Amino acid sequence: MCVDSIVSRSGLTVARVAGICALLAELSFSLGIVSASDWPQILGPNRNGAVEEVLHQTWGKNGPAVLWKSEVGNGFAGVAVVDDRAIAFVREEDAEIVRCCSVTTGKVIWESGSPCSYQGGVSGDKGPRCVPLISDDRVFTFGVEGTLRCLSLSDGKELWNRNTTKDFKPLEGYFGVGSTPVLYKDRLIVNVGGRDKASVVAFDVADGKTLWNTFTDAASYSSPVIVTVDKTDLAVVVTRLHVVGIDPISGELKFTILFGARGPTVNGATPVVIGNQIFLSASYNIGSLLIETNPSGAREVWRNENLLATQYATPVPMAEGSSILFAIDGRQDAGSQSSSLKCIDVSSQKVLWEESGFDYGSLIRVKNDLLILTCGGELIRAAASKEKYQELSRSLVLKPTSSGYRLPALSNGRLFIRDESTLKCLDVGVASK
Repeated sequence: MCVDSIVSRSGLTVARVAGICALLAELSFSLGIVSASDWPQILGPNRNGAVEEVLHQTWGKNGPAVLWKSEVGNGFAGVAVVDDRAIAFVREEDAEIVRCCSVTTGKVIWESGSPCSYQGGVSGDKGPRCVPLISDDRVFTFGVEGTLRCLSLSDGKELWNRNTTKDFKPLEGYFGVGSTPVLYKDRLIVNVGGRDKASVVAFDVADGKTLWNTFTDAASYSSPVIVTVDKTDLAVVVTRLHVVGIDPISGELKFTILFGARGPTVNGATPVVIGNQIFLSASYNIGSLLIETNPSGAREVWRNENLLATQYATPVPMAEGSSILFAIDGRQDAGSQSSSLKCIDVSSQKVLWEESGFDYGSLIRVKNDLLILTCGGELIRAAASKEKYQELSRSLVLKPTSSGYRLPALSNGRLFIRDESTLKCLDVGVASK
């Protein structure tokens, strides 16, 4: 479709359209050629839990129709989806299994296993925890024991692997490894948590060789993001006790700011990029932090323990670049009614509305709707409105056993959800291809 056609239909200026095209070109360069309806990594195509797909106006009284379901192993890893393939990452006996399934039937196309002996940390779950990442014909997975693998999307053949635990000797976390890597051009940037300036490591996607390593801190369970400020890219990584900004090409450390607390705490939510600002939140009496980045560093804007303190669920924006976020406040392990769903304005540090007694879970924003998968196995659809909480539907879609840990994925009208034994594909929206 030509630019003039887009402008005439939407009212956008040519300059605005050009900016959007430039952004899409950069995303295609980093993630390979992906469709707007793909879900190739944690939190979707833009790594922010927001997509512009079209949901069905209503669902049946029992919720969305189940297109297919299949039995899967354990672990907290959500799926990644590109074109007609969904990649699941699970634990079965003494192996971590990467399994490629047809998105239309659930039929297994290929699978690839890697030995794993992890026996579970505080939660008892045996992993894995990281969402697969897909780019072009490559699938990247990061196992609970620190095994980083690159497989062919076509047939599952292993192209390379790295044992990051052996190579970088990270401090052991409470739950094993759980930070999903981010792809930047020809390199995979990984929150390894290694000693001797190997907290963050970049690996060549072609062969897995180390390109650079920097900083010294244990790893967190938060996943890195890429932020662009004045045409300068930064990899932003939340470690055990810091948030750091790194030049993704050279590995040069641009800034470090304290975030987190010692003792039995974790940083779990992925940073939220709001223009040149980055919003962070964690539970365990840590609260929220807003920082502002620039090409040479960053500064702290504010800290607020009361605005939001989310255990691991990443807030999602009301619109791309908006300072208004939807988030679940509280902790999953504090009881099913101890959390609340909030709409907050980061710019003013205000809670616009709050729905108390809300089961903990994970969120996706789909145009003007929120899809919330709770730890109790419910799928809740609500309006993505800053005015008030408006629930549109609620249905039980999974067993009520901490389902919200496993991030859902939305691609081409299909919602992929899983619990500790079953992967389901739900018909929630309009197919775009």
